[in-house]
Amino acid sequence: MPNLSYLKALNRALGAEMARDPAVCVFGEDVRVGVSNVTTGLLKKFGPERVVDTPISEQAFTSFATGAALAGQRPVVEFQIPALLFLAFEQIANQAHKFSLMTGGQVRVPVTYLLPSSGSRGGWAGQHSDHPYSIFAHVGVKTAVPATPEDAYGLLLSAIRDDDPVVVFAPAGAVGVRADVDLAALDAVPLGVGRVHRTGDDVTLVAVGHLVHDALAVAEELAGTVSVEVFDPRTLHPFDWAGLGASLERTGRLVVVDDSNRSCGIGGEILATAAEQLRLVAPPKRVTRPDGAVLPFARDLDLALQPTREQIRAAVEAVAKS
Repeated sequence: MPNLSYLKALNRALGAEMARDPAVCVFGEDVRVGVSNVTTGLLKKFGPERVVDTPISEQAFTSFATGAALAGQRPVVEFQIPALLFLAFEQIANQAHKFSLMTGGQVRVPVTYLLPSSGSRGGWAGQHSDHPYSIFAHVGVKTAVPATPEDAYGLLLSAIRDDDPVVVFAPAGAVGVRADVDLAALDAVPLGVGRVHRTGDDVTLVAVGHLVHDALAVAEELAGTVSVEVFDPRTLHPFDWAGLGASLERTGRLVVVDDSNRSCGIGGEILATAAEQLRLVAPPKRVTRPDGAVLPFARDLDLALQPTREQIRAAVEAVAKS
């Protein structure tokens, strides 16, 4: 089977949707030259009317996308840096997200906000290394964090086809991942449906985004002593509580690993909901960045603030023994 990279999967998905639906267009800085490699080749195929280079103003082109969506287009907005979402948060959360709700569904705003290489990248320092997916889940914006090339392809398709705004985070830690896939079998992955990458009996390990690969590595390391089930939610809002509940019915024990700050993060929400509504036979644990973490420029310090396999392993072992 062909070997597909994560970034190429995003590129293929975007190209396929633009070919399928003439309403799909792309807005962003340097998207015509494909600076992130996600939009490479799209200008030649679809022309400057549908691949639109924008001024360096996230607030402006995020608003342009809302207007285009209201007028019948399906814009995909590329943000080069995740922290730029803070600039455009009002346009997404307070405008695009609420139009359909406040008009009783009379208008729809089908915009996809794509974040290639979100999270930490070596040497990109504090203002370029955030993973703010929790704040979008908090306000109710549909939020996807694919971990694999096939899920990157499928979730981006579903995001573009959805009639509501969707934010798709493509973690920097996952963009180098490659997988042998049947290209003809690639298809949309429904929002709100998680994926069990590995079944187990003792502990459910929920991992967000690129940390799925670390979770699988830890599960393999512990295979002789702890049977670990690796659950990838894939979308954080809507969240697959039924899927997680089914996993916890088997294991009764929970560890969550989440590469964002500890307070008010999605990891804490998963633990809280599991404690309130699902089956737990032992206190759960989470592995996250520290409270209020700002990743430094120095690579060693950057890595010291991110979840590690050693931390994941220690959490799994502790929960398994409790």
